[in-house]
Amino acid sequence: VFHGRILAQRLVGRETRYEVEVKTPYRHRFPLVSREYLWVPNTCGCPPLREGGEYLLMARRHVNHEHTLNRILLQDGGYARPWTPREGRLVREAERHC
Repeated sequence: VFHGRILAQRLVGRETRYEVEVKTPYRHRFPLVSREYLWVPNTCGCPPLREGGEYLLMARRHVNHEHTLNRILLQDGGYARPWTPREGRLVREAERHC
């Protein structure tokens, strides 16, 4: 889970690749750097992430069986909500209770 700002969007084959500025990482099981690529396995614009927009994103690390592909994947129906200060408070409160 992290707060990120969408810097760019590009269609690559049958997927959408977003360049994301990671503003605040919250609960994460893998390290994040300040800029990451976020992959969505479709080209339909779902979820609708707009360039310049800030979002709370719940993604997972995807590594293929050959270990030749290692990327951050936002699955179909994944969690992507527009960022608000309220979202940040909710995430911080949930972290305290874990």
